[in-house]
Amino acid sequence: MSASRLLRIGTRSSPMALAQVERVRRMLADRRPDVAVEVVPLSTSGDRWQGALSELGGKGAFTKEVDQALLDGRADLAVHCVKDVPGDRPAPAGTVFAAYLARDDVRDCLVAPVGGDGSRGSVGRRIDELPAGTRVGTSAVRRIAQLALHWPDLTAVPIRGNANSRLARLDAGDYDVLLLAVAGLHRIGLPERIGHIIDVDTFVPAVGSGTLVLQCRQDDEAALEIAGVLADHRTGRETEAERTMLHILQGSCSSPIGGYARTEPDGRLSLRARVISLDGKTVLDAHEWATDPVVLGTSVAASLLRQGAREILG
Repeated sequence: MSASRLLRIGTRSSPMALAQVERVRRMLADRRPDVAVEVVPLSTSGDRWQGALSELGGKGAFTKEVDQALLDGRADLAVHCVKDVPGDRPAPAGTVFAAYLARDDVRDCLVAPVGGDGSRGSVGRRIDELPAGTRVGTSAVRRIAQLALHWPDLTAVPIRGNANSRLARLDAGDYDVLLLAVAGLHRIGLPERIGHIIDVDTFVPAVGSGTLVLQCRQDDEAALEIAGVLADHRTGRETEAERTMLHILQGSCSSPIGGYARTEPDGRLSLRARVISLDGKTVLDAHEWATDPVVLGTSVAASLLRQGAREILG
């Protein structure tokens, strides 16, 4: 990084990813006005590929090109959704997760199509009011499994692409409704598309839901210091608990795992986790409390393994 405090931020080039970088830029303008930001947009294999992510090695498909830009020195810092960061392996050698930003809404929501006349169809309808056979666009195995558990009469239909392209396909009639993240719709400036929000006990969120992480080279002291200015300690502890659990379970994008840690009023952490078969017929739940995030994540993972998680996860 140059003496002028230029910070080059590597990111996916999707509208949501660019909006996330803009959030970081605004935060830096407020807390470190001496830092100028240059955006380094990158195309990732995960964005280009339209098949199953498991065929590309899972969630690393969304991060490996950005990781390489860090290691090559083309970028000083990367912004990732924690949901996109592989949980079954550590950060790439030579890089560290330097800061987690304050967490956004972790919940999933129903999204209805908008007609050509601006009408919004079943936007106000709850998911449990949808008729049998409704085509629900989602490729997330965690969502598919929990749909099968709670609403087996609904039909999950695979969909890929960024949130904007998914919404376009929904409005074109390819799907009846979508399941999307509440936080994502806020980030791309479309909160009006948020329909029925599903509570976290019914639909346990994905590990890292609503959270952005800043990654940089482990020897780049200037970037580490700048990232630290934006860190949210509470979110960091919650995410560490969730990702510890995920790492022990060796979870990937093809693993139907949910996990949500919260900071309790007494300062302790709670972690609710679920492993569920894709047909929704086998459900393993664990909910524990602790003060140390690594201890908590380890204990919850052990509970799930004792219940038979390995047989479900393969």
